[in-house]
Amino acid sequence: MNKALSIKEPYPPGDFAIWIVIYIELVTFGLMFIGYAFSRRADVALFNNSQLQLNQTAGFIDTLILITSSYFIVKAVNSVKNARGAKIQSANNLASKWLLAAILLGLMFLVNKLLEFSAVFAQGFSLSTNTFFMFYLLLTMFHFMHVALGTVILFNIRQRTRTSGYSADDSRGIETGGVYWHLVDLLWIILFPLVYIIR
Repeated sequence: MNKALSIKEPYPPGDFAIWIVIYIELVTFGLMFIGYAFSRRADVALFNNSQLQLNQTAGFIDTLILITSSYFIVKAVNSVKNARGAKIQSANNLASKWLLAAILLGLMFLVNKLLEFSAVFAQGFSLSTNTFFMFYLLLTMFHFMHVALGTVILFNIRQRTRTSGYSADDSRGIETGGVYWHLVDLLWIILFPLVYIIR
């Protein structure tokens, strides 16, 4: 009976503290999204005209990058969740490869975003240009920092997989990192259409 309880999967997955962080982040971004929506409603023409200055293709590529990276994280987590005994090392090796792919995509997102920011600033737009660009830069830069942090977290998790540090009985660390990365992905999935597409 006790053994059955010990292998029961925790719900929600990952460390409980990460869920507190997630709730705080969702509230923070949620308030910013609401502020954006109300400001847009007050001056739709300004927001629509300013939105035309953004590179929607770059935003769409960022979306594909993060969705794909989240898929790789799922594969990495699943690789170790059923690993026991002799399978632990091979499962960690496989997870390491999936994590490396996700990390590279995270870095690709950051580079793509820096190029986009550079183009926006080169056109003379800044936080003080108008309300739209204030929200655009605040939201995307805040999200950029989350992706940067998430990439560092994934790197540290990958370092542990290289020493066969995860198994079916000890997968909380990789699940915690995965949950944070999915948060980053979810926020962008909301942010992209809100700022780049909806008119």
